[in-house]
Parts: sequence; structure tokens; C-alpha cells
Amino acid sequence: MEAAITIRVFDPVFSICKVKDFESVDLYSPFVFIGRTDEENSLVCPLDMVPYNTIEREDGWRMFRMEGDLALSMVGILSRISGILADADINIFAVSTYNTDYILVPEIMLQDALDVLAENGYIIEVDES
Repeated sequence: MEAAITIRVFDPVFSICKVKDFESVDLYSPFVFIGRTDEENSLVCPLDMVPYNTIEREDGWRMFRMEGDLALSMVGILSRISGILADADINIFAVSTYNTDYILVPEIMLQDALDVLAENGYIIEVDES
């Protein structure tokens, strides 16, 4: 593996939702991810921020990200991590931003995910804020 990638784990428990619209979502809060297609409006947010107009939701996800700016030209970062987790039977929900990738795993599988990633050379840091 090339240079070790640091993975930062965040404390909040997250919800993955389908919402009617984004009207009651505080888009300026940290760690709010929205996606809109011709079929749905999706939202990932801390559990305590789930809006009233949620149509469907799945609670109990924990999130981590690859630290540093990952250039858009970098190949295989998300693929490698998702493959390691898939081999360990850990399901994921991935969100990418311009700078980096975020992965959510079921809260009950977080420690297993971190253990298998550490075994594969990733550096694990827990956010204390």
C-alpha cells in the first residue's frame, strides 16, 4: 500500500433519510449531506437533526472520513476501503465531497470496521470534539 491514509471517526450517530424536501434542513450545520435526483431527496444528518418531513429513515450509522484533500485524480481510494469492508461483511453508505470521501457503517459494526481497516494499514483517529 502507498502512504498510509488516516481515517478520522466522528462521534455523532447519523440517520440516512428520504425526505419530502429540504425546507426544514439546516444546510449550514456540519455533516449534513443532501442528494437530489429525479426520484428522491436524500439526507444524511446527525440523529438529532432529522426533519419532521422525513418519509423513510434508517438510524444508527457512524461516520468516518479519509483525512486530507484527496485529489479528484486519485484512483481507487474508496474502492479499496469498500472492498476491505465488504470482505469483512460490513455494509457501507458512502458520501463524497470535493475534498474527500465519507463512509458510514452501522453503529454496531463500527469497531469491526475500524479493526479491519487498521489491520490493512490505515491509521485510525477518533474525533474528540
